[in-house]
Amino acid sequence: MILLNKYLYHFNKCNNGVYMSGEKLVEKLAVTSEVIRHTIDYFNEKGFIQLLPVILGKSTDPLGPDPNSSILKTPEVEYNGQKLYTMNSMILHKQIALKQLEKIFILSPNIRLEKAERKSSGRHLFEFTQLDFEIRDAKSKDVMSLMEDYLAYLSKSLKSDPKAKEAFEKLGVEIFDFKPPFKVYTSGELLDKYGEDWETVVSKSSDQPFWVTDHKREFYEKEDIDKPGHYLNYDLIYPLGFGEALSGGEREHEYEVITRKMGKDKLDMEVYKAYLSEAKGGLYPSAGAGFGMERLTRFLTKSEHVGDVELFRRVPGEEIVI
Repeated sequence: MILLNKYLYHFNKCNNGVYMSGEKLVEKLAVTSEVIRHTIDYFNEKGFIQLLPVILGKSTDPLGPDPNSSILKTPEVEYNGQKLYTMNSMILHKQIALKQLEKIFILSPNIRLEKAERKSSGRHLFEFTQLDFEIRDAKSKDVMSLMEDYLAYLSKSLKSDPKAKEAFEKLGVEIFDFKPPFKVYTSGELLDKYGEDWETVVSKSSDQPFWVTDHKREFYEKEDIDKPGHYLNYDLIYPLGFGEALSGGEREHEYEVITRKMGKDKLDMEVYKAYLSEAKGGLYPSAGAGFGMERLTRFLTKSEHVGDVELFRRVPGEEIVI
């Protein structure tokens, strides 16, 4: 109890040095709990099957060549004569799971050892949990429509939830009213208009989330066959300066395309041997996304830093207490 109190009052502090009270943290944890409950209800009602997460695997999301990635390394574990990696995300496992199932979701713990300077972003953790989902034969518009419907559902559910209402009242924060449809931009048009820091600029000037499409990222992000060099993927950005909420896209599923793109990215094919075997046997076209639960709570509670909604902070550049 002494250690827990020390953790609550000494280490859970905002970037400006003002200590956060244990009561406020408890209310933020209550918000997270209710958000998770309503989120699971929503995806179940939409016919998704919930899978248990994978923590270690023979391969994981390479997180590259995404220029926005700042991962120092992916941890490796030697177990029973095998080299295993901690999950950056379950994207490869999701694609394989769709050979058996049509719609899946996972509350997926991810480890991403970010550079220490990511602490100042306010939205990065080196351990976090995302709601990761995937839909067989889906397109970008299907995922975007689903996510907009989910957020509208979440607003309504939280407003009628006594436990959530009490937590928000104690925090002195109104429950955000998501009002889709959200605006859609391309990354190219925002880059041309606002420069490299377009996400921050547009987020701060927006009062509702917005979509940004067409990002050059990992090999599994599907390239538009009608517009080479452009990609059928998307990010959802929170308004009011809170930044990225969700990342996703349509997926490459053809073996020849996957191996060509992996070769171009200079990935070690041996690491992805089992995944490539599944791809050679045939993967379904799909689309999906992942959104961080901690970032969602941070936005809803208007917290300064995503670490401020955690009981056990996992912020890049900060000491781990326990």
